[in-house]
Amino acid sequence: MSKDYIEVRGAEEHNLKDLDVRIPREEFTVVTGLSGSGKSSLAFETIYAEGQRRYIESLSAYARNFLGQMDKPQVEAVEGLSPAISIDQKNAANNPRSTVGTVTELHDYLRLLYARVGTPHCPECGREVGEQSAQQMVRRIMALPEGTKAMVAAPVVRDQKGAFEDLFEELQSEGYARVEVDGEPYDLSFDDPDLDENYDHTIDVIVDRIRVTEDERSRITDSVETALEEADGVLKLIVPDPPEGAAEELGGSAARSTGDLAGGAPEETEDDDGDADGVSADRLVVEFSEELACTHCGIDFSEIETRSFSFNSPHGACPECEGIGSTKEVDEDLVVQDPSKPIKDVFEAWSYNRSYYRTRIDSVAKHFGVSVDTPFADLDPDVREQFLYGTDEQVVFERQTKNGVRRKEKRFEGVIPNLQRRHVETESQSTREHIEDYMAVTTCPACDGTRLKPQSRSVLVDGAPITEVNRLSIGDAREHFEGMEARLSERDRTIAEEILKEIRARLGFMEEVGLEYLTLDREAATLSGGESQRIRLATQVGSGLVGVLYVLDEPSIGLHQRDNDRLLNTLAGLRDLGNTLIVVEHDEETMRRADHIVDMGPGPGKRGGEVVAEGEFADICEADDSVTGDYLAGREEVPVPAERREPTGELVVRGARQHNLDDLDVPIPLGVFTAITGVSGSGKSTLMHDVLYKALVREMNDNTSVDPGEHDAVEGVEGIETVRLIDQSPIGRTPRSNPATYTDVFDHIRELFAETKLAKQRGYEKGRFSFNVKGGRCEECGGQGTVTIEMNFLSDVQVPCEECGGARYNDETLDVTYKGATIADVLDMSVAEAYDFFESHDGLRRRLKLLKDVGLDYMRLGQPSTTLSGGEAQRVKLAEELGKKDAGNTLYLLDEPTTGLHKEDERKLIEVLHRLTDNGNTVVVIEHELDLVKNADRVIDLGPEGGEGGGELVAHGTPETVARTEASHTGRYLRDMLPAVEAEGPRSDRRKPAKATDDD
Repeated sequence: MSKDYIEVRGAEEHNLKDLDVRIPREEFTVVTGLSGSGKSSLAFETIYAEGQRRYIESLSAYARNFLGQMDKPQVEAVEGLSPAISIDQKNAANNPRSTVGTVTELHDYLRLLYARVGTPHCPECGREVGEQSAQQMVRRIMALPEGTKAMVAAPVVRDQKGAFEDLFEELQSEGYARVEVDGEPYDLSFDDPDLDENYDHTIDVIVDRIRVTEDERSRITDSVETALEEADGVLKLIVPDPPEGAAEELGGSAARSTGDLAGGAPEETEDDDGDADGVSADRLVVEFSEELACTHCGIDFSEIETRSFSFNSPHGACPECEGIGSTKEVDEDLVVQDPSKPIKDVFEAWSYNRSYYRTRIDSVAKHFGVSVDTPFADLDPDVREQFLYGTDEQVVFERQTKNGVRRKEKRFEGVIPNLQRRHVETESQSTREHIEDYMAVTTCPACDGTRLKPQSRSVLVDGAPITEVNRLSIGDAREHFEGMEARLSERDRTIAEEILKEIRARLGFMEEVGLEYLTLDREAATLSGGESQRIRLATQVGSGLVGVLYVLDEPSIGLHQRDNDRLLNTLAGLRDLGNTLIVVEHDEETMRRADHIVDMGPGPGKRGGEVVAEGEFADICEADDSVTGDYLAGREEVPVPAERREPTGELVVRGARQHNLDDLDVPIPLGVFTAITGVSGSGKSTLMHDVLYKALVREMNDNTSVDPGEHDAVEGVEGIETVRLIDQSPIGRTPRSNPATYTDVFDHIRELFAETKLAKQRGYEKGRFSFNVKGGRCEECGGQGTVTIEMNFLSDVQVPCEECGGARYNDETLDVTYKGATIADVLDMSVAEAYDFFESHDGLRRRLKLLKDVGLDYMRLGQPSTTLSGGEAQRVKLAEELGKKDAGNTLYLLDEPTTGLHKEDERKLIEVLHRLTDNGNTVVVIEHELDLVKNADRVIDLGPEGGEGGGELVAHGTPETVARTEASHTGRYLRDMLPAVEAEGPRSDRRKPAKATDDD
C-alpha cells in the first residue's frame, strides 16, 4: 500500500480533525478548500514537516547536535513518504546584493564563461588588451621624473587566509628581508609577522628599493625580472612620495593612491579654508602584469578570474558603490525645494543665520553682482548652476574678524559639492544625518548601476560585456546565447560548450515557468512571492531529481491565464520524471490538470479540518457538500454586476517612462472600481506603485523624500482627498504584532478584562493585559510565547516558552477571566469564535465583523504577523481601513488582493471593494483573477507582452469593451466570463450562464 500512496492517519495538526487521507505517489495532487480550512496544515505542517523530521533523524548523532530536534507533527502515522522539498512563497532574499542572476546561479555560469573565454579591452580607449614584456615595464618606470624613489615588490600572496609562517622562513632563506603585509612594512630580520589565519592577507615582497636614473636602468631591469619571476608574472611598483603627474605617467586609472586623504579645514569652522582646496596622497601603488596591459593608455590589468565579475567581491565590485549599483547623492531638488525663495533662504541645508554660510552666500552673490534678496529662480541658469556646483572663476571671500576684515580669493566649491564632501569627512553623526535629509538614492554614476568595476565591464564575449547580458530579460538572454558557439573561435568553442549548455538550460527552465520578462540584474528583494516560488521551481526542474516529494504553495499567484499553461506543463514534467507533487491551490485550471484533488472543509478554522471530497476533477464537481465543487460545476458563481458605475472625474498619468513603461498616458477614472490587468511583467506594478502612488504621496503630502518613477505629471489630483496603498507587506516584523493589535481589537478586549471584578480587586488596569510591557506578561519569554534558540550557522529555531507554555502571560494575569476565558484563551480564538463570544459588545463586534467581511473569520486573533501570508496581511489592512470614519474621495490602491482566496472568499472581498466604492471612494486594483476583473467598473489593460514587449496601454474601458479588444490577452480570457460578449475565448467550452446580462 505504501508503495502506491502516501498514507496519512490521525492528523490533528492545527485544525485537522483526526484526519485520514491517501495521496497517490508519482501523481499531481491538488489540495484545495476554503481559506483556513486546513490545506497548509495537511500539506506543509504534517506531510512536509514529517518528511523533514525523518530526514534529520537519518543523519548522524553528530550532525543532529547542530540541527537540533524537530518536533513530530501531531499525526498518528505517515507512510510512503519520499524525501520532501518545499517550494513556498517566501521571498528569495532581502539582500540588495541578490539578483535574479545570483539566485538562479546563472550569474555563476556567466562569470565562468567570461573568465575563461572573455577578451579584455581597455576601458579608456576600447582597444583589445595584450601582454606586456619586462622591457615595456622598465620603459614606463624610467618615464618617471629623474630621482624618483620607488620600491619594486612581488605580490606573492593576494587575499588568502593563513598565517604563512613557512613562507616567511622561505623568503628569509632566499635573502629577502623586507615585506609588506596588508600594507604594513615588516623587516623579517627582526620581526616575524603574527597573522590571524582566519582572515585574508596580502603579502608583497620588497625585491629592491630603487632611484629612477639612467645609470640605474640595468639594476631596475634585474629587479623587475626578479619580481616577475617570484610573483608569476606580476609586480607592484610602490612610490612612497609620488611627484606630481606620476599617476598619469604610470598608468592613469590603474595607479591608485593610498594613505590619508587631506584637504579642508575642520568641520564647519568659520575659517575661509573650510572648502576643499585639494587632495594629497602619501604614496602611489601601480600593478604591472606580463599578461594584460594596454600599452596605448598605459593601464595594467589584474588577472581575469571568476571573482573579477562578482559584485560581491572587492575584485569585481565597483569601488564607488561597492557592488550595490546605487549611491546616496545630494539631490538638487531637495537642496532647492522652492526656487522662488531669495538666494539667502533658498538652500534648505544652509542656514543664512550662520556666519560660515552667510559669508559664502554674500561673497558669491557679490561676485555675480546680484542681491541676496533676489529670487533664485530669477537668476541666469549659468549663475544658478555655479551657486550649486561651484564657480568657474576665483571669488573674493570677506569675513569680519576682531582684527579687521579678512580677504581670501579662491574658487567657490558649490553648495552641493560642499554637502557631499562634508558627508564623507565629518565625524559628527548629527551633521551626517542632517546632510542625509538632502540626499537621495541614485544610480551609481561610476558604474551606471552595473555594480562592476571598469576592467570587469570591458571584458567581452561575442562582442558583449557581462553587464549588457545582465540587463537582458530572460527571453532576450536565451536568444543572445542561442547558437553562440558558431560565433566563437575553435579554442573558445571547446572551452565554452558545456558552460553555454548549462546557461541555455537554466534560461529555458525560467521561460517554462513564465518568467521570461524578468531581467537578470533585477533585485531579488523586489520579486513577488509567486515569482520567487517559480524561480525555485525552475531550479528544481533543472536539478532533474527523481522520486522526490514536492510541496508547493499556490504557484499560480501573480501569473496571467495565458502563462498558466506553461507553468502547469512544468509541473506535469516534474511528475513525469517520477516525482510526487502536492500543490495547495485555488486555481480552476490547475485543478483540471491535476490527477487527484483533496478538498478540505467544510468551513474555515475550527469548522474545517476534514476532507469534504476527494478524487478526480469530475468527482469534486459532483460532491454534494463541497463548496469548491459548487463553483467548479457552475452551481455557484461570482456574479457579474447588474450595472457599471460611471466615473465622476479622472486622474491622468502623463508620460510614464519608468522601467518598461513606454511614455504612457493613462486615464484613471475616479469614483469607480478599476482593475489594472495585463500579462506578468507588462508594467502594472511599476505604474501603480512607482509612478502613481509615489507621485501622489510626494505632491499631496509634500513628502520630498519619496522619489517617483519617471513621468511628466499626474493631472486631476484635486479630485481626491488622500491616497492609501494597501499592499502585501507585513503588518509587523515581530511576533508581538498580530491582527488584534493591528486593528485595535485588542485595546477593547483589554479594557473588558480590566473591568472584571477580580481585576478591580487586584488593581489591575488595562496595561496589565498587554504582553508588550512588564507586569502581566511572562518575563521568561518577554511576552512572546516562544523562546529563540540560536543555531550558530543555521537559522534560529523558535520553541514554546517552558514557563508559560506559550500563553505569553504570568499566572496572576491568567487568574482573571471573562465569561470563563483568560486573555490567552481569547487571543487563541478565531475571528468567528470571538465574534460570537463578544456578542454583547457592539464596538468590538463591529471591528471583528470587518475581519469576517474580508474573509478572515478563520484567523486567530493572536496569530503572529510574521506567520501571515501576503494576501492575509493585505486583507487585515483592508479591514482596518474599513473601520475608519471616511468622508469619501479617498484613492485606495491594492495589489492582487485575491491572493490565497477561495472563490467563496473572493466573493466576500469583492462585496467589500464595492462597499468602499459606494461610499464615494476610488478603488484601483492590480489583479489577474477574472472573477474580480469582471466586477470592476473599468479595466486598464497593459501589455501586450511582458518586459520590453510591454509598457503600452492595450485596452481601456468597461470589462465588456476590453473583452472585445482583439489585441488584449486579458480580454480574450475575459470573454468566457461575460455573457454579454458574444466572441469566443480560449475556454469557451466551459462557459457558464451568468446571472446578470447587462452590457456596459
